[in-house]
Amino acid sequence: MWKIAVRYQVGVTEIIQANPQVSNPNVIYPGQRLTIPSASSFVSMEEEVIRLVNQERAKHGLNPLQSNWELSRVARFKSEDMRDKNYFSHTSPTYGSPHQMIRNFGITYRASGENIAAGQTSAQAVFNAWMNSTGHRQNILSSNYTHIGVGYAKGGSYGHYWTQMFIGR
Repeated sequence: MWKIAVRYQVGVTEIIQANPQVSNPNVIYPGQRLTIPSASSFVSMEEEVIRLVNQERAKHGLNPLQSNWELSRVARFKSEDMRDKNYFSHTSPTYGSPHQMIRNFGITYRASGENIAAGQTSAQAVFNAWMNSTGHRQNILSSNYTHIGVGYAKGGSYGHYWTQMFIGR
């Protein structure tokens, strides 16, 4: 299932959950039909945040950050966790710190960072909020990072939850 997950850029867990008819996910037979869930119905908004970040980085002479679907998946889990557990913090009651969370999802890095936001209804609005905050702006414009993932979740008490995760390799 790992090869399928990588091909379709969706987590193995999500594939297993979408296919309850598979009794042993370690054994898939030729001709067996699997349901491949979409990564997110909000991918275009997440990709727009990445585009805005790289556009801003270019203005400052910085290399673009490479979009990383696995990191976006982690960021999406963080946004959903904040929504579902009704908190707003870098430290998750489920996953711990952003650095622990990234590692626990099997992503290696030499540097990592996270921006979170809640309430903004569009990619442009959340990007503007982050750029108007010193610490968030520093993450966006840091030369220590090489990859980015963005996760969005709708609903909850704030209505909209956003997470940016950065890593440097």
